[in-house]
Amino acid sequence: MTYRVCFVCTGNICRSPIAEVVFRARVAEAGLDGLVEVDSAGTGGWHEGDGADPRTVTVLEENGYASGHMARQFQPSWFSRLDLVIALDSGHLGALRRLAPTEEDAWKVRLLRSYDPAAGDDLDVPDPYYGGADGFEECLEMVEAASTGLLAAVRADLEGRVA
Repeated sequence: MTYRVCFVCTGNICRSPIAEVVFRARVAEAGLDGLVEVDSAGTGGWHEGDGADPRTVTVLEENGYASGHMARQFQPSWFSRLDLVIALDSGHLGALRRLAPTEEDAWKVRLLRSYDPAAGDDLDVPDPYYGGADGFEECLEMVEAASTGLLAAVRADLEGRVA
């Protein structure tokens, strides 16, 4: 049975595509790519059908990640097929939990940086859209730091299913 993770930010052109690409790479490195499916979406549909922001593509490629992305809007009906919905900031967390059709679905929503023990109480990944390249680099660093803990949590959930 495939374990499904969806990363969600506002427009699905900056933070969530970075998280999707990085986590998909971590899943592949761990040999779990046949067991874990990774994608992303936005809380809004403003950029639906657009590619990732060029600065997103640049920061990913400069750091050795392949990129290829098409923005889409998160749909409440997806909750039934997803195991985890990973919000990139607390605004997304609240919006996604309000969209959840059931309480069980609302509990599937988690903040990405909650998987990074070094994050402390600051669990939001800042939106780099209105800034320069350094904001995209910072976003990538935060995503990479949290991906280790997220991968461990997903691996534990997978092992729990088999046991």
